[in-house]
Amino acid sequence: MLAVRFHGRGGQGTVIASKLLACAMFREGWQVQAFPAFGAERSGAPVAAFLRADRDPITIHYQVYEPDHVVVLDAVLLGTIDVTAGLKPGGTILVNTLKKPEELKLPDRFVVGTCDATGIALRHGLGSRTTPIVNTAIVGAWAALTGAVGIEAVVAEVPALVPIKPEANVAAAKDAARAVLALSARHRT
Repeated sequence: MLAVRFHGRGGQGTVIASKLLACAMFREGWQVQAFPAFGAERSGAPVAAFLRADRDPITIHYQVYEPDHVVVLDAVLLGTIDVTAGLKPGGTILVNTLKKPEELKLPDRFVVGTCDATGIALRHGLGSRTTPIVNTAIVGAWAALTGAVGIEAVVAEVPALVPIKPEANVAAAKDAARAVLALSARHRT
């Protein structure tokens, strides 16, 4: 089973990112679950979303506490939330940031990826300068970083999951897949 935890803020598209990735993986034959966890927070408050994928039916139904992958849609959250909590050794952390992976100084036991999903989203007119919507870009970057799902499966699901500006969202996902930078855990020892 593959488990992914998303950390973002309300309004960034965190929940849609988890659903988009789930639909893309389902398209490729995975059984999937995707669900959010948030309370009565307002736009801008931290939110989490979860994804499980397996080739066999998934029979568990609770939050992901030990993910294989973590996706961070807002790098500021690195200073306020322990995004590595429960992340398995060798797991992957993808962060939306202008920084290179080594600049984040995350623990050596993880693969770290970075992508300027905000810049890509803004270049494609997704959201506003104060509230860019980075969901399709970060999912495209994750697909390229992990290889767990193809970018074509991701972009095939965009029109159904993100019906506003579908062409711009597809372009953002593809641009992010080409732009992601990775720092392997084994190269960091």
